[in-house]
Amino acid sequence: MADRFLPCVPGPKVERMLNAAPGNEIASGNFDSPESSAALAANTFGFFIKREGELPPLPGCGDQDWPASSLALEKTVRFPWKGGRHPVLDVLVTTPSAIIGIESKRFEPLRAKSDADFSDAYWRQVWGDRMKGYESIRDRLHDDKGLYLALNAAQLVKHAFGLRTQVHRGGYKGLTPILFYLYAEPEYWPKNGVPVCEEAKARHRNEIERFSIDVAGDEVRFVGCTYRSLLASWKRVDSPKIQAHAEAVMQRFSP
Repeated sequence: MADRFLPCVPGPKVERMLNAAPGNEIASGNFDSPESSAALAANTFGFFIKREGELPPLPGCGDQDWPASSLALEKTVRFPWKGGRHPVLDVLVTTPSAIIGIESKRFEPLRAKSDADFSDAYWRQVWGDRMKGYESIRDRLHDDKGLYLALNAAQLVKHAFGLRTQVHRGGYKGLTPILFYLYAEPEYWPKNGVPVCEEAKARHRNEIERFSIDVAGDEVRFVGCTYRSLLASWKRVDSPKIQAHAEAVMQRFSP
């Protein structure tokens, strides 16, 4: 555990959250991989467990009411049906006006990904009339498996459907649902020191932009942000503790 978490992160509390989640990140050994996205997210946001009121407004979400009222890691958001798999967000933040689901990526967009997979349930008429952009991406992914090569658009659509469900059926009524896509742009692969392909990073950025345009105006707002932008914003707040934490994340993970 000593090597798993930054000194300022409450490791035992974070581990309890992760062990209670369905992802099995720690027991599987995935969390301790030098490429782990879960480790980056848990160390970045674990600092704010039990002190969520100190979390600075997330970039692109400053128009919401702050401070945050809750923060949880590896949080399941449910669809409007029983059974099956339901989305698990890396972080779920609530404020007085918003529910913000954070999906964290590190090296995943730089590798080959599996084809989009939607069961028949995703075509049920349960998403309302303000999710047409997400539904359109769902439909196009069904017909064109290569529509997105870097961005896991299918996962984001499912997360958006889950967040939309929460504000209608999950106890978060009246809040604005926001899907916050937080991604790293590492310079080197940690296992061999080989530089990360700049073309792959550019393709990922372009696909994020295309996705953002396609879902603009939908009920679930989509915000894309790099880890470097997030941490840079934390370094500008009037809190030496948060500034130091942001620098520690940069030094440890080089996102």
